[in-house]
Amino acid sequence: MSCVTSGPTADVPPPPPPPPPATQTRPPHRIAILLNSYRSRLLPAIRASYERTIGAVAPDAKLAFYEPANTGIFPDPACFDLIVFGGSNVDPRKSHPWILDVHAFLRRLVTQHPDKKVLGICWGHQTISRVFGGRVVDAAYPEMGVATIDLTEAGRRFFPAASALGSLKLQQHHRREVAVAPAAFVHLARGNQCLLSESNTVLTFQGHPEKDAETARLRMHDSRRWFGFDAVQDEKAWARLEALIMMEHDGDAVWRRILDWVWEPPVLGTGFVDRLSKM
Repeated sequence: MSCVTSGPTADVPPPPPPPPPATQTRPPHRIAILLNSYRSRLLPAIRASYERTIGAVAPDAKLAFYEPANTGIFPDPACFDLIVFGGSNVDPRKSHPWILDVHAFLRRLVTQHPDKKVLGICWGHQTISRVFGGRVVDAAYPEMGVATIDLTEAGRRFFPAASALGSLKLQQHHRREVAVAPAAFVHLARGNQCLLSESNTVLTFQGHPEKDAETARLRMHDSRRWFGFDAVQDEKAWARLEALIMMEHDGDAVWRRILDWVWEPPVLGTGFVDRLSKM
């Protein structure tokens, strides 16, 4: 099977070599990233943010980017260790043809490649939840900037570096949220902020480990629609929001854990794929 594909953002590396013995160093991670924003001028900046944040912890990782909303091109799962369903500027509850194509790709991915690791971020988190029977609603109050997510006991075990503190800090940028998590997932954080499939193959975050302050500041203008102010209307509120965005966070630590998790074996016999929603 060839891993060569066309498209301006699909820079696909050659097929991976066989996994090395446990005594050898792992090969570089091969990561396909779905950028799901529709005709956004910020797509180059979002791509660059992934490159910076993943590169900071795994400089040898091989990244390939896809824009299903704009090109209709999807990765060949056989060519990658991790498939990332990233954020979007479109309501995940919509039924646009490209969104339905993303749903269909996710269904094929987990059905035909049941051992493949899948990561959902923000819109990806919400979309994966919906495809597995969860429910997404408008948030009572939008979130922007770095926020604390409280880990469950399962989350403390999954993120041992954060076990003592019992929480993580991540950039947030969303006005919708998962109100009802799908039954096939374990809660790693309270409030449906982080979910892990029973099969140990699908991990999702409402927050943004891929987003650094440089990228987060590019969307501060959303404050006018979301909160009713901007830098001119309320300088103090704008300064508080900017301070939230500039706060230290655990993005690097989360990426390290994600990339370690990629090599963990799946849990067999969970019936995970049988939980796909019939929507």
